[in-house]
Amino acid sequence: MAVTPAATPTTLAPEAGARIMAWADALAVHTEQPGLLTRTYLTDAHHGAAAQLAEWMREAGMTVRRDAAGNVIGRYEGTSPDAPALLTGSHFDTVRDAGRYDGNLGVILPIACVAEWHRQGKRFPFAIEVVGFAEEEGVRFKATLLGSRAIAGTFDTSVLDNMDDSGKTMREVMRAAGFDAAQLPAAAHARQRVLAFVEVHIEQGPVLLNEGLPVGVVTAISGATRFIVELEGLAGHAGTVPMDMRRDAAMAGAEIGLYIEKRCSGKPGLVGTVGQFNVPNGATNVVPGRAVFSIDIRAGQDAEREAAVNDVLAEVERIGARRNVRVQVRKTHEAKSVPCAPWLQSQWAAAVGRQGVPVRHLPSGAGHDAMAISAIADVAMLFVRCGNGGISHHPTETMTPEDAQTAARVFADFVEHFQRQQ
Repeated sequence: MAVTPAATPTTLAPEAGARIMAWADALAVHTEQPGLLTRTYLTDAHHGAAAQLAEWMREAGMTVRRDAAGNVIGRYEGTSPDAPALLTGSHFDTVRDAGRYDGNLGVILPIACVAEWHRQGKRFPFAIEVVGFAEEEGVRFKATLLGSRAIAGTFDTSVLDNMDDSGKTMREVMRAAGFDAAQLPAAAHARQRVLAFVEVHIEQGPVLLNEGLPVGVVTAISGATRFIVELEGLAGHAGTVPMDMRRDAAMAGAEIGLYIEKRCSGKPGLVGTVGQFNVPNGATNVVPGRAVFSIDIRAGQDAEREAAVNDVLAEVERIGARRNVRVQVRKTHEAKSVPCAPWLQSQWAAAVGRQGVPVRHLPSGAGHDAMAISAIADVAMLFVRCGNGGISHHPTETMTPEDAQTAARVFADFVEHFQRQQ
């Protein structure tokens, strides 16, 4: 860790943090459920939030457009017209009953910084594009990263036939909202027009909070492998089947869960979770004959994740054989890790240090829009501390104006000192 004795001044106004917090509150008004924050893709609440972001972008001196996916894109021109752009941003859709800062922070914080540069008449040798990605969470149509995939040119058009809970397809909803799915290819950004993509995001975890740090530099977005495991033993009476004669599917699952905990402990960045565990038709007085559960294994390095996955799958088979329980494993998801570009990490770290903050590097265990944008540009992220034990995707998700100010200072410093890759 390195600490700079005193923060290097930036051109950022001292009230930026308070403005960011106020904007987060104002954006939360746009919700589908009064009293809760729920804002899913192309609902009235979603359109309202998009209009609000566009208004703030225009006030900050940006030209604004919406692409065929519904992304809100604000462009702050550089010193020369039509210069390539440094992209930044995050998503403005939410999960159901969400917090106010997941995604939203990464859109409004850059707008606040651009507003200050515009007030001062400051320009850079490159353009800045702030993107409010229209959809990342996958809540309404069970397809994630729609906004960032459109910009990366990797939008899977098969999801246009996905239906929401009311039976409407994504294609129908887009058409009703005035977006033409046939124009999605035109939303893609050309690789040569993008210098890099950087995303500011709340950590959604407790590391920065526990270490007393306002921000951290992300090293990689973890890859993830998920499985559904079904175990079939033999149901029996809880009082009449001796312990050594049982084929208990739930106990086999519990033993597997404990192995996952042991295998994934003690290695920074490697995590394993059994998030769902079901005993179908279970009863208090019945030895479970069947158990179904999920496995989620993540790591910032693919080799480490794959080694853990292989060990876990081998142990699942061993436990099943020893307990005379039939095993069926189905892979439901696999995503490779996305490393943050070292040349961008070093510039984030320098900006953090210049603001008098210890530099902490940490991986992201959650997925982000940067994953999709990595198809066309080098990416990097800055995490911001969140309170309440690091809780996110929940109304108690929180952060402080002081941390918003620090993160904005770091972002402004990063942009003001940004050096293109040679």
